[in-house]
Amino acid sequence: MRIAEALPLTPDERRQLEAWAKERTAPARLVERARMLLHLADGLGIRPAARHLNVGLNTIRRWRDRFLTTGCAGIEHDAPGRGRKPVITAERKAEIVRMTTQEKPRNATHWSLRRMAEAAEVSPFVVWKIWKAHGLKPHLTRTFKVSNDPRFAEKVEDIVGLYLNPPEHAVVFSVDEKTQIQALDRSQPGLPLKKGRCGTMTHDYKRHGTTTLFAALNTLDGTVVAQTMPKHRAQEWLKFLKTIYRRVAGDKEIHIICDNYATHKTQDVQQWVARHKRVHVHFTPTSSSWLNMVERLFRDLTENRLRRGVFRSVEELEAALHEYLALHNEHPKPFIWTATHQDILGKVARSKATLAKQREA
Repeated sequence: MRIAEALPLTPDERRQLEAWAKERTAPARLVERARMLLHLADGLGIRPAARHLNVGLNTIRRWRDRFLTTGCAGIEHDAPGRGRKPVITAERKAEIVRMTTQEKPRNATHWSLRRMAEAAEVSPFVVWKIWKAHGLKPHLTRTFKVSNDPRFAEKVEDIVGLYLNPPEHAVVFSVDEKTQIQALDRSQPGLPLKKGRCGTMTHDYKRHGTTTLFAALNTLDGTVVAQTMPKHRAQEWLKFLKTIYRRVAGDKEIHIICDNYATHKTQDVQQWVARHKRVHVHFTPTSSSWLNMVERLFRDLTENRLRRGVFRSVEELEAALHEYLALHNEHPKPFIWTATHQDILGKVARSKATLAKQREA
């Protein structure tokens, strides 16, 4: 009986093939090729190896011959020109990307898969693959506004400096008010979450009044000083500033970051700040509330406690707010600011240049 001649392997080649055969993250075709060659190297004939791996005889012969000619490098990658040729040319893909980014459909404000497929005379699946490859999502939009504050750069550098390099013997607070928080009670009880069904709540509701949450986020340790008040006039803002002042030890400076809301700049507020020399107020640029770190706290509060909450009175709403912030203060976690003022100014400069081109067009 004829005995198959073992495939000759060097020690390095065997180690490489064994590594590929055992690797869980390697492509399946590479694992299969490595196992073919190892079977042949162990003296197993082509037919037994084919039966063991459930592949064709010609497949094993092809990869054996390729290995004898090019070694391990030859089986790691397919030869150029093999495989199914693309039906959609690169020029056609570029045209679909151009239409997506520079044109609009005649009867809509944005492209959908089916609208683009009809206009480009391809299947919706082809459009989906092209959009995915280029990171295009025509159905999504984001709001923005570039600040026109003449002192934008100066204010950004000041506030970012407080975040990244706070002064010694001082406490930095990011302060704002979340106004008109509604005590909403659903008209009917919602259905609970269960297997195969998400939780439900009615689309309509009953209003039971509003409250305003004043919050000061300590940017260093993440703790929050908070008060709820029925209104958000200059009197309430000044009252909250006094609360912050009393909470901070007398030997420390107080830096307050807030927005340009009119109640933050009244004469009474300015006179109080002038009398208390250790209080320093830093205003964010116009249309730049994103620069105030406490807005992140308000977002989490809305998402985790308010959006799905049911409140039958303002008192119940305020109790829920204080409970949420009390639990937050038990295990505070500060928000980490990473963007430098150079990063922000560079991004704004690019945005202004893009807007200028759009206006010219």
